[in-house]
Amino acid sequence: MCVLLCGIICAGCTDESGPSEPGTVPKEVSIGYVLWDSEIASTNVLKTVYEQAGYNVELKAVDAGPLYQALADGQVDMSISSWMPATHASYWDTYGDSIDMVGQNLQGAKIGLVVPTYVTIDSIDEMNSVADKFDNTITGIEPGAGIMAATEKAIEEYDLDYTLLASSSAAMAAQLTDAYADEKWIVVTGWTPHWKFVRFDLKYLEDPKGIYGGEEYIASLARMGLKEENPDAYAILERFSWEPSDMESVMLAVEGGKTPEAAAQAWVDANQDTVIYWING
Repeated sequence: MCVLLCGIICAGCTDESGPSEPGTVPKEVSIGYVLWDSEIASTNVLKTVYEQAGYNVELKAVDAGPLYQALADGQVDMSISSWMPATHASYWDTYGDSIDMVGQNLQGAKIGLVVPTYVTIDSIDEMNSVADKFDNTITGIEPGAGIMAATEKAIEEYDLDYTLLASSSAAMAAQLTDAYADEKWIVVTGWTPHWKFVRFDLKYLEDPKGIYGGEEYIASLARMGLKEENPDAYAILERFSWEPSDMESVMLAVEGGKTPEAAAQAWVDANQDTVIYWING
């Protein structure tokens, strides 16, 4: 599979320690991420943190499978977009032996099928009885996402008379917004944290077969060798950890019209104690 990279190279400011001495490790890092609203928010925050610490940062947006391949091949230094233990399990099974699992950066994540609370069913195994209300359609996101593979499995295991519509996370959110405004029935592939749970009254459909797993966490990954080659950059990644409410606040700012860069900078400015700890320990 081709790796489709959308790189943005941003010059970082110099930190208080001044320019690097000759012969030291260059203060530059590359961060890979998937184009979910949650990961756009977190990655731009991490980018802003590294820039405050004096690094030049290159962002590389990829699909989930190519992200793991890029880490395993050393094409990117790090990512904070790994959803574990279920959502990205297949990618970890394939590439995990060649990637450094640094640790958890967010706990309390979740995936599943999501509907507005005005929808009168509560479980996936009730979906066939009201398929016409949903136009026999589950609105999904990018085809390569782990949640899409889980939903294909759910359709099979629950014998659902539904088509999974692949789109993008932004298109899914737009369709949800339009349907919610008219109180139309809609079921989407959803995950927490996400701004939609702040903006709308939503619920996860119960999953008695456990297709979507339980509570998830988001992990930080690094290419092999980063810890030894660039220990200061690795240490920032190792310390980076925040709460779902933090991520949702950045996502909500972006959804409200701010650029990801501006929303990230606002969060960093408002949370300097945390940021300084991430940078200096």
